[in-house]
Amino acid sequence: MSTFMAKAETIERRWFVIDAAGKPLGKTAVKAATILRGKHRPEFTPHADCGEFVIIVNASKAVLTGKKLEQKFYRHHSGYIGGLKETSYKKLMATRPEFAMELAVKGMLPHNTLGAKAFTRLHVYKDAEHAQAAQKPIVLD
Repeated sequence: MSTFMAKAETIERRWFVIDAAGKPLGKTAVKAATILRGKHRPEFTPHADCGEFVIIVNASKAVLTGKKLEQKFYRHHSGYIGGLKETSYKKLMATRPEFAMELAVKGMLPHNTLGAKAFTRLHVYKDAEHAQAAQKPIVLD
């Protein structure tokens, strides 16, 4: 019996919509990362790009459990001495909820060219409206 190897050129990609309203940010990100990577497909191949497109709506209504709003910080460095910048997730979710969702999904994807390519298929929106209605996306619960 031979082993099946998927090729990225032969994969037919579908579009999925995930509604993040009232759901934990991390659980929504896990579902999105799984679909972006293609691990939900029976023909998944680790070294090939088998993933599909994901649209996340209502990112501003995603919840953080526990005390994460006060205790969790987004940190980045400018590269200069004393250039560490901190933003609490309370402020981040109030001002840029799409960025917070993208950060969570990006951290769950592989940190190589496959992950970078998969990340380009992610579309995150603050509200319920999205611009990909023409693709007839499948709604996930």
